Amino acid sequence: MRVISINVNGVHNAIEQGLFDWLHTQNADVICLQDTRASVYEMEAPEMQLHGYFCYACDAEQPAQGGVAIYTRLQPKAIITSLGFEAADRYGRYIQADFDKVSIASVFMPSGHKDEQELNQKFKFMDDFGRHLDKQRRKRRDYIYCASLYIAHNKLDVKHWRDCQQETGFLTPERAWMDEVIETMGFIDALREVNREGELYSWWADSEQAELLNLGWRFDYQLLTQGMRRTVRSAKLSRQPRFSQHAPFSVDYDWVLSV
Repeated sequence: MRVISINVNGVHNAIEQGLFDWLHTQNADVICLQDTRASVYEMEAPEMQLHGYFCYACDAEQPAQGGVAIYTRLQPKAIITSLGFEAADRYGRYIQADFDKVSIASVFMPSGHKDEQELNQKFKFMDDFGRHLDKQRRKRRDYIYCASLYIAHNKLDVKHWRDCQQETGFLTPERAWMDEVIETMGFIDALREVNREGELYSWWADSEQAELLNLGWRFDYQLLTQGMRRTVRSAKLSRQPRFSQHAPFSVDYDWVLSV
């Protein structure tokens, strides 16, 4: 099973940049998009369909502010678009597809980069989503969370980490939250399960210097419950081609998706 996750910074623009052409070559079973900036109505349009896939979407009250989507070859047993808290449901930040024994979700956390208000919204989302994760890990099914979190967890996950310790995305409370999810709750970071190298980034500032010098951050994850740990076979962040500020993140699992 191949799962691809991409924060597209607006799905219309990403498609214009060749997203669908690239996806058709990737042989993915499930594709999770974050930050679609499109309504459910727009996502149902013919030009938004990917041949051979079912498409499901969740939008924000103001669609330009968020939105997530899942494309899947296999029709799921159920689709869930609510987490029961405003920071997620009002802004279209979560969608989950349920299959036999495993659920795959697309998660879009506020970046916190805009201003103090957005940073506070991010902290609120972290608290609420953390409680959700703590509940889900106790259930008798496995989960794959394709999550654009705008948090670099460790020193390996950001270039020049010493200079970034006061920057949103590498703040102490953000990294402590990641510690709680991975080290205390026991969720698995799929990339680090198979690759411990540095300079594996998924986001770059929109500047030529950031691109040229690889001044990146790893903001995008596939977080797994323990039952999926030994199924991870490979994980790849594709610096090129890119269709937004974020790199596509692909993980291959020793798992056959079924309903």
